[in-house]
Formats: sequence, C-alpha cells, structure tokens
Amino acid sequence: MKLIHSLIILFSLTICINSFSQETEITPLIVELKPVTTIATATITATRAIKTGLPLPIFPVSAWQSKNTVGFDLNEIAFVNWNAGGVSSISGLLKGNFTRIHTTENSKWVNELIVRYGINKQDGLTIRKSDDEFRFNSTFGYRQNTSSNWYYSGKFNFNTQFTNGYKYPNTTTPISQPFAPAYTFLGAGADYFDKEKKFDVYISPLTMKSTLVLDQTLANKGAFGVTKATYDSEGKIISESKQSKTEIGFLVTNYYKKEVWKNITIENRLSLYSDYANNFGNIDVEWKLQFDLIVNQYVSANIGTHAIYDDDVKTYEEIDGVKVEGGPTLQLRQSLGIGMVYLF
Repeated sequence: MKLIHSLIILFSLTICINSFSQETEITPLIVELKPVTTIATATITATRAIKTGLPLPIFPVSAWQSKNTVGFDLNEIAFVNWNAGGVSSISGLLKGNFTRIHTTENSKWVNELIVRYGINKQDGLTIRKSDDEFRFNSTFGYRQNTSSNWYYSGKFNFNTQFTNGYKYPNTTTPISQPFAPAYTFLGAGADYFDKEKKFDVYISPLTMKSTLVLDQTLANKGAFGVTKATYDSEGKIISESKQSKTEIGFLVTNYYKKEVWKNITIENRLSLYSDYANNFGNIDVEWKLQFDLIVNQYVSANIGTHAIYDDDVKTYEEIDGVKVEGGPTLQLRQSLGIGMVYLF
C-alpha cells in the first residue's frame, strides 16, 4: 500500500512540474499612435419595464355635470299680550333646483328643473298658498369654432303650478289650477354663452308659445288669453272654448349670476316675448331678481322679486256684486327668507 501511495504522489508531482515548465512564445504588441482629429460620441439609453402585477385603474371622464340644491325657508312671528297689536303667523317654503349639463368642445346641453312651494298660516285664518312653481328649461347649442361664445341653439321651456290658486278670502272658486295655465316655449335662434362670467343671452326670431288651460270652466271664461265660450241670450253655453292658444313670436332671454360681494350672489333671469300676429311690439315680461346671502355651508338667506306682465292675463274687479273685467296689470311678488340649504 505504501508503494502505491508513493507512486501516486510521484505522478502528481511530475504533472505539476511539466505544467509550469512549458515555454510560451510571447508575440510583442505594436501599437501605432496617431493624432486625434475627430471625437465620436454615442449615447446609450437603457430602458426597463417594471411589472407591478396590477392593472392601472381607468377613470372615465363623463361629459355630464350635475348639481342639486334643496332648501327650506321658515319665517315666524308670534305675539303674546303685545300692546302694539299684531297677528301671529308662520310660513314655510320648500324649494329645489336640479341641473344637468352635457358639454363637449363644440356643444352644450343645459337642463334645469326648478320647483317651489310655500304656505302661510296666520292666526284665525286657514292655511294659504304663498308660492307655487314648477318650471323646466332645456337649451341645446352647437358652435363651429371653439374660440367663439356664440351657439346655434334651440330652447324649450315649460312652467305650471302644483295646486289650485285662489283670490283670498274666496277659497271656493279657483282662479288657476295645475295645467291651467301651463306655458310652453319652443324655438330656435342664437345663444351667447360666457361660462367664466356666467352670462347667457338667447335671441330667437322664431318661437312658438303655447298656452294651456286644461280646466274647462276657466277656459270658458277666457282665462289666460284663450277664446271665450259662446253663450246664448239666456247665458247657456252654445260652444265651449278651446283649451289652448298658440302664438308665433320673438323671444329674448337673459341669465346672469355673479358674486357681487363676499358671500353675496346676485342671480338675474329675464324673459321678453312678443307675438307677431297679435299686436307685435306689445311685450310680455317675466323678470326674477334674487340675492343669496351665504351664512355657512348649510344656512343662507335670500331676498328676491318676481315681476310678470302678460297682456293675456286680465284683472277683475267686483262692483256692486258684479265681476267686471279690467285690463292687464303688473304682477309683483317680493320674498325674504332664511333657511337651510343642502347641495349634493
């Protein structure tokens, strides 16, 4: 065994010696140096995709914008043993404004629903209506140039009321009802709209106005401009009145809203209409002006006026027990309220 081990060691040493004793011819490296006349540059950009394993979220941008406002105003005054006298009263007003706007680069479509209903209760009297309005406005406009504020537009308006109206203290004979009257405006024209200044003017040379009086009793009296019923000498109806009236005329509307002072906003709405066939130049006017005073996020106060002049709405006076028809007159309503407002 020792002999074998000695032979293995001797063989290993022989291989090692032979390996380190090999002669290798080294070829000299000759480098020729030349002057540098040009400089070459190169930029290497390395990119690497990082995979997170999760897809990136996609949030689609909707062309629709919505705004909803609901409010309730409450006014109350009470007297107990008050020497100066007075009548205790309480009144409430429920109101809502719901807006949907669809906008693109060249078009806009504005839809607005306005509802208001108010009641008043005075000591010793029954509940009376103080405000009543249902109004829907829709305007679509298209422009060819995105830098212009002028749109080719079409407009549709509808307004009526929720419950019967009375000339108090008479609560047996209504002077107006739901859809008696109801007004619709449908026309085409041009609309100047400045989004930043919240200024809008609509001019329509061709607008159809429809007046609906869907209560036959009121229609037979010729209320709100519809043709009266035909009566015989004994006062019996020969032919009943139509429940609608259609006119074609010229319409101009204006909307303007601006913060005039801190937390005080003015809102102006004006509508002017004149019929071509029936006394053109005699203008029907509806004007609403309101100041909103914001106390905080949920509490606000408002002061407003609403004026209407319509040549088709006649006044009536009772003389010696006989109701006599008078001419048209200015209708005016003023309001002051403090209440809660909720936006969503």
